[in-house]
Amino acid sequence: MMNLTEADNFPFEIISSGADETLAAGKKIGEKLQRGSVVALEGGLGAGKTQLAKGIALALGIHEEITSPTYTIISEYEGNLPLYHIDAYRLKGSDDFINIGAEELLYGNGICVIEWSNVVDDVLPRDKRVSISIKILEDGKRLISVKGLKCELS
Repeated sequence: MMNLTEADNFPFEIISSGADETLAAGKKIGEKLQRGSVVALEGGLGAGKTQLAKGIALALGIHEEITSPTYTIISEYEGNLPLYHIDAYRLKGSDDFINIGAEELLYGNGICVIEWSNVVDDVLPRDKRVSISIKILEDGKRLISVKGLKCELS
């Protein structure tokens, strides 16, 4: 069961017991995102960043397979809003990000989900940013911490 705790409504945390709950958390978050939102994802390998991105995609009406764009760096999907799924893991910093044209997507008409966002943190807009960190707990559950979502999850 997904547990939600709120402190002054935002930021908030979700405890996920497995992949299905992480997917459901992503879907709930995705339902609250607005055109132009930039989701900055942080978490170690296998933490569930791509699973959360899959849930966001479902909320946007995207039903094609969402995979980690580690080697392609940017994957684009069409739904109710476009989804730009970016993996900054292999980038050497913000200059690489800008040189591949990814910065343009930050100011587009869709939703940007950026895995390993710490690599390009200095070029991410602060006003449209939703920061999400996923930490693997000792019992294998995930602690999903969300900052910057401008509305409550219901």
